[in-house]
Amino acid sequence: MIKIVFDNSVESFIRSLEKPAIAKVLRVIDLLEKFGHQLGLPHSKKISAGLFELRIKGRQEVRLFYTFQKGNIVVLSGFIKKSQVIPKREIDQAKRKLKNLT
Repeated sequence: MIKIVFDNSVESFIRSLEKPAIAKVLRVIDLLEKFGHQLGLPHSKKISAGLFELRIKGRQEVRLFYTFQKGNIVVLSGFIKKSQVIPKREIDQAKRKLKNLT
C-alpha cells in the first residue's frame, strides 16, 4: 500500500487554505494514494525527472509538488497558483527538497 508523507510546511500550508479548497486537496490526495503513478491529467502532471505536480482546481488554484520514493509518495511543497506559469522559485524549492531526499 502506498503511504503519503507530508513535509510539516505542507501540512501547515494545506491547513491555511479555505475550507472548500482543503476538501478538494484531500480528495485529490486520496486519488493520488489510490492510483499512484497511474494518476494523470487533469489531476497530476510530470514537471521534471522524479518531480510531479498535483493540480487542484477551484476558487483557489492549489498546486502540490510530490515525488515517489521507496514505495511512498512524498509531498514536498505547495503553493497557490496565481498565474498561467508556475513560478520558477516554487519549482526550484521543490527540486531542492527532492535533492535533499536522495
